[in-house]
Amino acid sequence: MTLSFYNTLLRAKEPFAPIDPDHVKLYVCGPTVYDYAHIGNARTFSAFDLLARLLKHLYPRVTYARNITDVDDKIIERSHQSGEPIDSVTSRTTAQFHADMDDLGLLRPDIEPRATRHIGDMVAMIGTLIDKGYAYAAQGHVLFNVPAMADYGQLSRRSQDELIAGARVEVAPYKQSPADFVLWKPAKPGEPGWDSPWGTGRPGWHIECSAMTAAHLGQVFDIHGGGLDLIFPHHENEIAQSRCAHGTAVMANVWMHSGFLTIAGDKMSKSLGNFYTVRELLDEAPGEALRLAILSAHYRQPLDFSKDKVAQARATLDRWYGVLRAAGAVPAVRVPADLLAALTDDLNTPLAISVLHELANAYHKAADDAARTAAAASLKAAAGLMGFLQQQPEAWFRWQPAGAAGGLDAAAIEQAIADRLAARKARNFTEADRIRNDLAAQGVILEDGPKGTTWKRG
Repeated sequence: MTLSFYNTLLRAKEPFAPIDPDHVKLYVCGPTVYDYAHIGNARTFSAFDLLARLLKHLYPRVTYARNITDVDDKIIERSHQSGEPIDSVTSRTTAQFHADMDDLGLLRPDIEPRATRHIGDMVAMIGTLIDKGYAYAAQGHVLFNVPAMADYGQLSRRSQDELIAGARVEVAPYKQSPADFVLWKPAKPGEPGWDSPWGTGRPGWHIECSAMTAAHLGQVFDIHGGGLDLIFPHHENEIAQSRCAHGTAVMANVWMHSGFLTIAGDKMSKSLGNFYTVRELLDEAPGEALRLAILSAHYRQPLDFSKDKVAQARATLDRWYGVLRAAGAVPAVRVPADLLAALTDDLNTPLAISVLHELANAYHKAADDAARTAAAASLKAAAGLMGFLQQQPEAWFRWQPAGAAGGLDAAAIEQAIADRLAARKARNFTEADRIRNDLAAQGVILEDGPKGTTWKRG
């Protein structure tokens, strides 16, 4: 079975060949911690969580690094607007980010470097770039000299004119070329700053990831990932800095990018009223349902997100968890080949999800207990590789939205089920139906089966 990924650098899908088959290294650009993560962020991190899971299944050792950007213009602006100290802003939003990703069911990265803890590495790399003629100091700034790199722009494949027009960089008299970008900038009064040979200042955004990847993964590593919007200028500039500083042909061998997310066909925007944070969505639906909805589209393709998709995903998970609930304890088995074939083909999640549907169908169509157990075990193994069906079925079915604590608790529901059973034994079917309908009105659905009555929240 060949593992293949679409490499943005080559604009082609190719077999994956790790630098060291015994140790695969993956880096993903993480959050800038100034606000709640939104559903677009969740899409990117869910895609690369799945990639990390697959790599860890296939290789003996994987290092998955995802950074925290905790020094940035947006963070400083948020602090100035709110009056909250910068350290408080970043610590609070980092904790919230971790809580949100945990609730989505994402794995924590193996390494989570923070920009502010690598300032020394950044200063050293900038010094190297100056020494090699790829950067220059001007009026307290240090800038990367884009024309000095003959093959700059390979990732985005833009012309020099397009690069200049799309760079969205500040026009300044100290720039030698309009496309040159900042590696170091002087700190303004009230802003965080660090000592450097060029004065007190702070790093530019792009140099952060170049320094952190070199520190933790080496000068060349296997896979670099992020959202499609990062191809230019962020990833393009990372490549430029890293290659020129280290004298390497590449920074990472494979570049992978998740596609854009829209809401009802429109770009997500607070001004349009279609902006969803992960937290507000998690208050309305289980994290697994949200992540299944996100992974329903191939990671490279556009995803038009809606709450209806989340509701459909939750219904799907109800069905899958229903298989595990009915089957009871099942043996551990190998991940089915069909599921691995789908995921090793550039993370084909739509096909992988169809495999899970087929396994659930196989359970319901099975002719005997042995076949049912085998189907349920395969479903659990296949879903487990993708990070699904990780809860006990009863815990899944008893989830309720935030703020719904006033509803019936589990003990009251179990008592109502016992009362209904007693009514049925007494042939008081009117009372039994009343209890069922009363529970349904409170969002509790009963399901009668050969092993008795189970319940779930609707």
